[in-house]
Amino acid sequence: MTIDWQHFTPGSALIGGVLIGLATTVLLLANGRVAGVSGILGGLLRPARGDMAWRGAFLLGLFVAPLVWLTAGVMPPGQIDHSVRMLALAGLLVGIGTRFGSGCTSGHGVCGIARWSPRSLAATACFLVAGAVTVFVTRHVVH
Repeated sequence: MTIDWQHFTPGSALIGGVLIGLATTVLLLANGRVAGVSGILGGLLRPARGDMAWRGAFLLGLFVAPLVWLTAGVMPPGQIDHSVRMLALAGLLVGIGTRFGSGCTSGHGVCGIARWSPRSLAATACFLVAGAVTVFVTRHVVH
């Protein structure tokens, strides 16, 4: 995937960040739950009484939001430069990482850091370092 930095609009990025912060705040205040996508999805796989509606609504919103964006404007073009097998491997590794890290980037990086959770601060630092190392290796070593 490539980013078109020449057409980057900080305004839309700011609005998106505010909406993510608002959504996570509402979920925390209304349900006492952290907005970690992997945990929300995992909870649907082993449902607890009374959890299905809010989990389903949250995940449905992840799919509906791009459709709403389409009504307001044109979606930015997406480009995937890897094979389906490589994407599946990446998804598997992310899934394993969320289990070992007790959460995903949204849970730790957005909600955990906002709550000053030491575990989330450490996890997010590991995510960033692992991402930087991965980019370096794939672009300069393996290429």
